[in-house]
Amino acid sequence: QVQLVESGGGLVQAGGSLRLSCAASGRTFSGYVMGWFRQAPGTEREFVAAIRWSGGNTYYVDSAKGRFTISRDNANNTVFLQMNTLKPEDTAVYYCAARYGYNVGTSNPRVYDYWGQGTQVTVSS
Repeated sequence: QVQLVESGGGLVQAGGSLRLSCAASGRTFSGYVMGWFRQAPGTEREFVAAIRWSGGNTYYVDSAKGRFTISRDNANNTVFLQMNTLKPEDTAVYYCAARYGYNVGTSNPRVYDYWGQGTQVTVSS
């Protein structure tokens, strides 16, 4: 049974940084793509970044390029989202997700099979 557990959210001032973690368990993820999404109140779930577990290829939404970095720790089955220069509009619940496949450039949340419970990120102005 696949389980994704996010951590690392919190309250930070604009311009600050946070690092989110997603601990993955329940299977071997070598053939998977891991993604980060976010959802603010009253909005649809939005793609942020993705990484292919094998090879480490990455893909970002335009608003995250240059500020966010997705990475993975193979030994500990953990995916990270380093977020720098945070803005109030980054405020949302951030979700980790997983899907089988190799195409990292897919931002549609419907193609992801597994989801974590989410972690709240709040950026104050």
